[in-house]
Amino acid sequence: MSNPIYLALDLPQIEPAKALLNKVKSHIGGVKLGMEFFYHHGYHGVHEIAHMGIPIFLDLKLHDIPNTVAGAMQAIHVLEPAIVTVHASGGRAMMEDAKAAAAEGCKVVAVTMLTSLDERDLVRTGVSGSAHDQVMRLADLAQEAGLDGVVCSGQEVGAVHKRWKDGFFVVPGLRPGGKASADQKRVVTPRQARDDGASVLVIGRPISRADDPLEAARAIEATL
Repeated sequence: MSNPIYLALDLPQIEPAKALLNKVKSHIGGVKLGMEFFYHHGYHGVHEIAHMGIPIFLDLKLHDIPNTVAGAMQAIHVLEPAIVTVHASGGRAMMEDAKAAAAEGCKVVAVTMLTSLDERDLVRTGVSGSAHDQVMRLADLAQEAGLDGVVCSGQEVGAVHKRWKDGFFVVPGLRPGGKASADQKRVVTPRQARDDGASVLVIGRPISRADDPLEAARAIEATL
């Protein structure tokens, strides 16, 4: 992958989303369309972005019984995503069925632990151990299920990469300054994540809310 930056394009209106993408697309490698975008714009919105000729990461975080997730995966074949997410906590059978139902060439990656969570949040949900331990457990499960890789924070991607040499690793919650902000708690810089083995760097607000999105995208790309 020549440019690992995927812009998180979760804007509520399609025309501003397309305008932003037009500004920065020469400095990114793809676009991430999450639940906010998908629930606002549906299939039509995804097709509108696809027509701009850039790979699409459809971040739907599918999580349900295996049969339902497989059906959902089959339903999005028409959108031709390059990457789709499921939740690793859905279990091995769900992940196996998701991968079996995915379109050829589509990478299925499992979300391990959201970057908005920390160890206090784990305790409150009844999960013991560190964030690192939880990510490693779920990454091992995703590998056993035959998925292509996982989504994890930059704080864990190095350890996951050491254990899963040929995995595909998506790292969100990145900040050029490396400091936590807004709802992101476990963050690193794009350069650090890339050096530690990240395949895809998901970057949203540092580009989309910058005074000059083009310059922000160019500056981040220059660090890689």
